[in-house]
This record gives sequence, C-alpha cells and structure tokens, in this order.
Amino acid sequence: MFDIKTSDFSTTKREGFMFGFQMRGNVYNNFDMIYGISFYDTQIGIAAQSNATAGQKRELNYSLQSAQISVLWGYKIIRQHLSIEAGPVLNVSGKLTLKDTQYDDYIIDGYSALSAVDVEDVSRINFHLAGGLTAGFKNFRVFGQYQYGVTNMLNKLNKQDFEKSNFKGQNSLFAIGITAYF
Repeated sequence: MFDIKTSDFSTTKREGFMFGFQMRGNVYNNFDMIYGISFYDTQIGIAAQSNATAGQKRELNYSLQSAQISVLWGYKIIRQHLSIEAGPVLNVSGKLTLKDTQYDDYIIDGYSALSAVDVEDVSRINFHLAGGLTAGFKNFRVFGQYQYGVTNMLNKLNKQDFEKSNFKGQNSLFAIGITAYF
C-alpha cells in the first residue's frame, strides 16, 4: 500500500507489488543485519477535475516504479522465528506516471491551473526509515514492514513555476511479503 502524505493533494493509497533480493546474517548474539535491493511498482490515486466540464471530478491513477537499497538491523525476539527490524532505505524512483492518459488535461483538485501531468516530475532520490516484523522459519519467513519518507518527495515541483511553490509530501509505504532464504 503506497501513499503520499501531503496536504497539497487529495490522494488515495493503492496496492502495488515488489520483488527483491536480500541477505540476512548474524552480527552478535540476538542481533542480525539484513541488506538488499528491492524493486517496487506502486500505485496511487490523485483527485482531479475536468478543465472543460465544471464539477466533473475523478480520481486519476498514477504509478511509480522505484528501486530500493536497504540496510536493516534486527533483533531476534525468538531465535530464528520472530524478529523486529529497522533501518534506513535509499529509494531511487522514476517519475509519477499518469496511467489514465486521456485525462492529462484534468486539473488537480484544489488548483486552477495545475494539470495532471504537471505533478509527474517528482524528486527521484528519497530516503526512508523502515521498521517491521518478520516471522517464520530459518529459510522461509513472512514479513510486514512500514516505510516513511524523511525527504520531501514533492520538492522538485517547487522548482517549477506553478501557482503554488511550497509543495511538501512524504512517501508512506506498507509492505507485506514472503522471503525465502537459500
């Protein structure tokens, strides 16, 4: 589930998918380290309205592909079966792509001239803090992880000449998955 935490747009979180590779190793006693790279294809909805037809509102679908490099530190609560993990994540993404191209002339809700394609060019490099739980066995685990962006994902919009110049928004991502270790 991906969202952008902002007061500048009306957003709706949506599902996506991810896959990746990671290594897990013991560091000391009940502490371990997890590092890896993951690839994400996330979706989000942003409210907009038709430029031609007053009052016709619609939620536009956007997608964002990204790659993440993570280094997490873990504490084993129950040996190999349950651990809590946290650490930094470097997120490198493409642009926020409007999937509904027939609506590219729509205006973002709350603005008079900010078009649906104007918000595609977001900041490409962001840092997140991640935390989560992993449960399972030595070679097979289920995980839940929350990531929050500490950098302003919408900062690149501030360099444009829009009717507003102080856009702020942080990534918010909740991932649930399965990990197999070989």
